[in-house]
Amino acid sequence: MSFTRIAAAALLVLALASTVQGQSAVARSAMADGETVDVSRLPLNLDRIQRELRQSAIREEREGLNLRYVIDVYGQAPPLVIFGPQDNLVYGPVPHGAPTHREMIEHVTPKEYRAPAADFSALLRWLAERGSKK
Repeated sequence: MSFTRIAAAALLVLALASTVQGQSAVARSAMADGETVDVSRLPLNLDRIQRELRQSAIREEREGLNLRYVIDVYGQAPPLVIFGPQDNLVYGPVPHGAPTHREMIEHVTPKEYRAPAADFSALLRWLAERGSKK
């Protein structure tokens, strides 16, 4: 890094630190005096916040097939992680996944027809032995 970048970063940090220090001093003096915060001067829309809170507290109850349910929504659910870093989807079968072609063939073929193919090399050897004896 060049010297100018380091100097600029140091000045920025010092400026931010002094601003925070000044704000905390004002807040401490206001608390010590027992002053209350004037909510109307804050950059908040309290009507909107109250409306959203009322809307999230609405309950919906329906009766169908004698089922009753209540849903309260307060926030977002955490994201679903279907494939994590330990899952290897490039090499090998996926655990609890679809069957491979070989497994499917073994499943649908009866055992009687799954026997290994005839050993033609033994047959050829036997014929060669018979031919050499004559």
